[in-house]
Amino acid sequence: MYVVMNELNVPKERKEMLASRFGKSAENMEKVPGCLEFMFLSNENEDEKQVVFTKWERKEDYENWLNSDAFKQAHAHKSKENGSESKPASSKNELHAYTVVHSYQAD
Repeated sequence: MYVVMNELNVPKERKEMLASRFGKSAENMEKVPGCLEFMFLSNENEDEKQVVFTKWERKEDYENWLNSDAFKQAHAHKSKENGSESKPASSKNELHAYTVVHSYQAD
């Protein structure tokens, strides 16, 4: 298994918009080959932190998703009104990737 967490710094005024955007994306992730789990997390202690958590069967599945047209479309920051580029919702991000060594999951 392979886990990727993208920690986003998001200004308070954009948090709800970003959560809504990822809520729509979550539904599409079930169609992505190799994606086992998708979560969008809001940090309880740091107002401007949100995390996109994904779990994959293999690292290659994650890399295939990164190179897919669906990923490019999901990350093209387009304004609905006029189709022009809009700025990203987050001001900064840190990507953390892990190979799962041990895990437990309740039934």
